[in-house]
Amino acid sequence: MQLSSIEQAESLGLPIPCRAFDPEVFFAETPADVEYAKSLCGTCPVKEACLAGALERREPWGVWGGELFVQGVVVARKRPRGRPRKTEVMA
Repeated sequence: MQLSSIEQAESLGLPIPCRAFDPEVFFAETPADVEYAKSLCGTCPVKEACLAGALERREPWGVWGGELFVQGVVVARKRPRGRPRKTEVMA
């Protein structure tokens, strides 16, 4: 069920991940933590409204509605800090 506001979801007693977890999770630095935050949004009943609001407000950073914003743009993945490797890592 997708709702249009957090207040609606809370009045129905539905769990809202960004209210239940530490907010820092949604502004994480490491790619693994960002993916974890995005996964938390997967079951959120206000996911679509959250994403629409973030796009409208042009949120500069963080995970909103299951998407990662970097400098106001939705990006697929967060890159780790530092320079990219020059050679492939052998697995």
